[in-house]
Amino acid sequence: MRKHVGIVGTGIYLPKRIMTAKDIADATNGVWSEDAIRTKLGINQKSVPGQGIEDGTQEMGVLAAIDCLKNTGVDPMDIDLILCIGEEWKEYPLTTSGIYIQEKIGARNAWAIDVQQRCCTCVAAMKIAKDMMLSDDEINTVMVVGGYRNGDFVDYTDKDMSMMYNLGAGGGAILIKKDYGKNELLGTHIMSDGSLARDAGVEIGGIINPINSENLHEAYKSLRLLDAKHMKDALNEISMPNWMHCIDKSLEKSGLTRKDVGYLAVLHFKYSQHKNMLHLLGLTEDQSIYLSDYGHIGQIDQILSLHLAIQQGKLKEGTVISMIAAGIGYAWAANVIRWGLAEE
Repeated sequence: MRKHVGIVGTGIYLPKRIMTAKDIADATNGVWSEDAIRTKLGINQKSVPGQGIEDGTQEMGVLAAIDCLKNTGVDPMDIDLILCIGEEWKEYPLTTSGIYIQEKIGARNAWAIDVQQRCCTCVAAMKIAKDMMLSDDEINTVMVVGGYRNGDFVDYTDKDMSMMYNLGAGGGAILIKKDYGKNELLGTHIMSDGSLARDAGVEIGGIINPINSENLHEAYKSLRLLDAKHMKDALNEISMPNWMHCIDKSLEKSGLTRKDVGYLAVLHFKYSQHKNMLHLLGLTEDQSIYLSDYGHIGQIDQILSLHLAIQQGKLKEGTVISMIAAGIGYAWAANVIRWGLAEE
């Protein structure tokens, strides 16, 4: 059989604490109603972190990795590389999340590195994993894993931030093996637009605007649209076309077209946008899972969607999966997975 890489399985960790649509509406001081949170933003509820150490960014990655190993039966000593997609907001600044996860799960034959592209990181890391496995004889099994809780920084009284009211928390892991024989990871296409690089981010806490005694309370709720008009105007114009371009290019690289797609593994965004994307791809709502009961867990969304699709039996032999992502900065990405036996 020709060289290829395949998806072995997934793991998920979700905090027990839930924030409901009503909780979000209350946090906006009545600017948004509970009904609007549900129908316009598409959020019934979302997972949010509790006070326990298990809901730390790195620790959620560990727990997702453990779940993945349990689900797949893979020995952690067989992992050659860990690509950590966990966020920068974590237990201790400047600690290396991938190496921490490696130690905690007993993957002592592996080496680890952290990669970052905000909510686009999972799809990017899967491409990196595939390219590294196919070019390096010493890398046969890769775990892509991480945790996310950037929602800690959301100020619900900031009207510009409604697009981030859905930010939740959780961890995800996906195992990829060389020449696995099934669930083949095919083409990927990624694009980025640096004109949006400083339009969103945490405003207080870096070297430009460090935390001090006067801004301490504000700092930890300072995830903001730093140039709201520019970002919203640009995304309204280019975001969907860029996504469709990434989808079409990833399918083209896979020798497929839109008509071949059977399942869309998609991040959480407002419901009208979700329906529009399904329409553009000629898919029904049964051919995707809208994450209205989970919120947007950053780059974990794609793993969660795949994980739920496996659980719900949505993936059959030969199902073509289009997995899409986007991250502030701004980046768009899509890859293709063909579920079932790999073609000769």
